[in-house]
Amino acid sequence: MRLRALLLGGGALAASAAAYRRFLRRPILTWGATPEEAGARLPGDELLEDADGVATRAITIDAPPSAVWPWIAQMGPAPRGGAYTYDWIENLLGLDMHSADRVLPEFQHPEVGDGFGFGANRMTYAIVEPERVLAVRSADGNWVWTFVLEAWDGGTRLISRNRFRLRGLQDRLGMVPMEPGSLVMERKMLRGIRQRAERMAAEGQEVTR
Repeated sequence: MRLRALLLGGGALAASAAAYRRFLRRPILTWGATPEEAGARLPGDELLEDADGVATRAITIDAPPSAVWPWIAQMGPAPRGGAYTYDWIENLLGLDMHSADRVLPEFQHPEVGDGFGFGANRMTYAIVEPERVLAVRSADGNWVWTFVLEAWDGGTRLISRNRFRLRGLQDRLGMVPMEPGSLVMERKMLRGIRQRAERMAAEGQEVTR
């Protein structure tokens, strides 16, 4: 009886995993992105070739890249500007994130080689092209996170791409629940950036650089 229950449970788990990969995984990993954006080679991809996991998510913002960039440039744990997502969830993980609603002039000049702590990871700026590309890479080289800003019909198309190297079975299994969880957090982040950038554009604010 116990063996039968184990076999049934294992079969249900395998079926669920197969259904997730077939029907849910791609929409989760490409939320907001067009097929062309999801399949494109973007700046920063060269920092981690042959990634085991890739997520490309995007949003259209009714504001120019100059109003979007400041919010990305200052991202990071306190005293930086946070990540514009669910702070309480991030802080349960000890990340000390506090999403700012104002531009922080002291964090508007990221430079290649500089960086910040992100939990157990040390993230270093690998590409900095103001109002176009910002890419950070973890100290172990297993994670690259790139933001690409493209002028789009008077506004901005903001693309966020995460690339991961998953070294072992434990990492691969752990990524399964992480993928939908990352969608929840990143969707909130992209919408948070959009809200702030559009407000800045509507108010005609200028960034003191």
